[in-house]
Amino acid sequence: AAEGAVLLKNENNFLPLKNEENVAVFGRCQFDYYRSGTGSGGAVNVEYTTDFINSLISRNRVNVNQVLYNTYKEWLVDNPFNKGDGSWASEPWSQVEMFLSDEIVSNAAKISDKAIIIIGRTAGEDKDNFNEAGSYLLTNEELDMIDKVCAQFNEVGVIINVSNIIDMSWENDKINMLIYAWHGGMEGGNAIVDVVLGDVTPSGKLPDTIAYNIDDYPSTKNHGGSTQNIYEEDIYVGYRYFETFAQDKVKYPFGYGLSYTTFDIDDFSLGSESFIPKSGTSNLALSGVEISLKVTNTGNTYSGKEVVQIYLEAPMGKLGRPKRELIAFAKTKLLKPGQSETLSISIPVENMATFDDSGITGYKSAYVLEKGAYKFYTKTTTFSGSINIDNTIVVEQLEEALAPSASFKRIKPKVGDNGNIDIDFEDVPTQTINLANRINSRMPKEIVLTGDKGYKLNDVKKNKISMEKFIAQLSKEDLEIIVRGEGMSHPNVTPGTASAFGGVSTNLRNFGIPLMCSSDGPSGIRMESGLCATLMPIGTLLAATWDTALIEQLYEMEGQELSGNCIELLLGPGINIHRNPLNGRNFEYYSEDPLLTGKIAAAVVRGIRKGGAEATLKHFACNSQETFRHEINAVISERALREIYLKGFEIAIKEGGAHSVMTAYNPINGHWTASNYDLTTTILRKEWKFDGIVMTDWWARMNDVIDGGKATRQDLANMVKAQNDVYMVVGNYGAEINDNEDNIAQYLANGKLSLAELQRCAMNICKFALNTQALRRGELLFGKPHFFKACSTIEGAKSLVDNSIHITTEKTHSFYFDQSGEYQVNVSYFSNAKGIGQTTCNVFLNDALMTTIQIGNTHGKTPTKKLADIQLEKGFYTLRLDFVSSELEIKKITFININ
Repeated sequence: AAEGAVLLKNENNFLPLKNEENVAVFGRCQFDYYRSGTGSGGAVNVEYTTDFINSLISRNRVNVNQVLYNTYKEWLVDNPFNKGDGSWASEPWSQVEMFLSDEIVSNAAKISDKAIIIIGRTAGEDKDNFNEAGSYLLTNEELDMIDKVCAQFNEVGVIINVSNIIDMSWENDKINMLIYAWHGGMEGGNAIVDVVLGDVTPSGKLPDTIAYNIDDYPSTKNHGGSTQNIYEEDIYVGYRYFETFAQDKVKYPFGYGLSYTTFDIDDFSLGSESFIPKSGTSNLALSGVEISLKVTNTGNTYSGKEVVQIYLEAPMGKLGRPKRELIAFAKTKLLKPGQSETLSISIPVENMATFDDSGITGYKSAYVLEKGAYKFYTKTTTFSGSINIDNTIVVEQLEEALAPSASFKRIKPKVGDNGNIDIDFEDVPTQTINLANRINSRMPKEIVLTGDKGYKLNDVKKNKISMEKFIAQLSKEDLEIIVRGEGMSHPNVTPGTASAFGGVSTNLRNFGIPLMCSSDGPSGIRMESGLCATLMPIGTLLAATWDTALIEQLYEMEGQELSGNCIELLLGPGINIHRNPLNGRNFEYYSEDPLLTGKIAAAVVRGIRKGGAEATLKHFACNSQETFRHEINAVISERALREIYLKGFEIAIKEGGAHSVMTAYNPINGHWTASNYDLTTTILRKEWKFDGIVMTDWWARMNDVIDGGKATRQDLANMVKAQNDVYMVVGNYGAEINDNEDNIAQYLANGKLSLAELQRCAMNICKFALNTQALRRGELLFGKPHFFKACSTIEGAKSLVDNSIHITTEKTHSFYFDQSGEYQVNVSYFSNAKGIGQTTCNVFLNDALMTTIQIGNTHGKTPTKKLADIQLEKGFYTLRLDFVSSELEIKKITFININ
């Protein structure tokens, strides 16, 4: 968390604070310090958390203004943190700030020499940021606080405790220090204090461009619609746009960040002996470019790390290219004053190529290097070296995929006679391939059903039989069931997690297919049962470290925590591109740049696997806004998809070895991602050689894999045809009874879905299961139902009427069982949860967790569903309901004696 802090300004060496300095801290977020965003990416139960002010005081190195501290403490008693109404996405993005009188500020200035202001923001799932006060903009109270503090103090610093970049137009000359601390997880307060006191020298660099105005971002004009989002800016996202067209619109550039020390980069050498280009589609004797350089800490006092960023200026050519493209980066070790490190950086040729989706170069659907000079720059130098290519080169020939059906205009650079680059527009190439022919010509071969031959999945693991021979045993009904995941808070996996998948029926488990567990999310394990886990820093902070080795080490620990909690899959990292600062879910994602995104994601994937679990890349793809996220159609060129929005996924798969991908909610060019054949089969599996599972996002919609059209949650047949393997989720115990009423059986019967396509998904699921701890655990989770010991007596206990507890306003109910045995527990409930929000209640029996109820809106109905199988002995019990959210009503809990 400390290494991701980005120091933007540090005039007069405001930081680090010196011992015994007198410091006044302003802003309620010194106490209410944000640790993460909201929704599935941040709802982690923690054993403790840290804030800024108490961490600073605990170090006992500076003199904190105690009078001001007490003033805030007293005010917070009557103005507690606003968590919203407890429903999904109801928390505000900022908190009401304490009004500062002139007297409070002037009195603080009489005692303290320096002032630190904390500005806080959060963001989250299902609700975007807005260009208004309290979200992207500061509130009047915050602006008033800054004005008054700057008027009274000669030295003022601002710590920005935010999930996304925010408007910075309030910055003025009287502010000496600015630092983006982001959300640092449960240790965020301690981490930023480490930086402020100089225990850690800041080495973070911005993963996004901070422009002067929200309208300076080219995507803003098309952001936030209800039906479609036109990606008019095409590949010119973030700094690619600003460096090419609008350098004067940038306040703080991508890759920028200060240190307490200084660095020099010299001895730059460019090795291109392997770079022997040949034109056209002939064999390309080209592996890439090797760059060597030396980094020296030229300061006298502080040790520090430096990030070396290598940018490419490619020839404009016929396609047009950004003025700068990040093609490699590396971070030094901790360098003492005067110490140097020589870095060798390999740049594969793929990082230098661009995609031709029109054929204007003569090589349609290919990554190419157009002829001309390729110039290499570091962030801190004007020019470092170049190579020349005499003829256009094909780096990789692919096939058309995901092109839009209707044309629209996209940005293209136009070089004027004076050498200036202006914005021009061109028509986007449209789809020319016949998708139906592609799908039909690549149908898998059906495996003849054999019935149960006694083979178990472990026999495949031990190479006794082939996967095909194993899958041949599964009946049509088994195949229908296995593509349905169940959740949330399934009683037969780790309590309070997101889903159970794989062995979701007794028959599937009899074949040795394990019931596997997945859990949210990118910032740590979310367990609605109340179990605690480590809350990690948000994705934006991780990217700001630019330190893949550190991230891999951090997520190895996360993998160990997942493994220790019997969780196979973390539903993260989130790796969508920061197309616009107003996307509410940017905090889960990394950067506006696909290379930085992919490299950090690959490190996360490798780390989690080292720890014993697997990561899930999400949301595949183009989840660029939360508003209308289920409907908003991403209208985008194939070039922008391949170079920007899919590239991070590609890197994480090829370099990280990811084995799990989650599709998004939205459609891309009319086809919902959960049933998008070219996305999940043509590109993901055929081109990238992905060999894992694909799942939908929770309660996603699908539409016709060929014709598009209306999308529904029941269209699992087209999900399967696209080779999206698992629908997340149907209700617990709902896969066998098809409680989602999906169309798989109907499409099998009418021939619109083949058995072979179902078998293909089943094979993907079972291949994934082969390397999970769930397979190694075997049937440990499926022995006898959990046993609950009775009490000898409980005062006021009643006998059950019809074996049911009718829930009143009381949250505890004591009763007597007169018969030992195995019981199926059913629940009748009602919920008015908003959107796809989940309402949660933990159910305890004699103070032991029996199960977690977690369900969505019941649409006015009061359904009855199975909760769990348990063993009870004759005696007394107390059932206690611990409601986590307010929209859930439990009507009745029934115990049915299975015996």
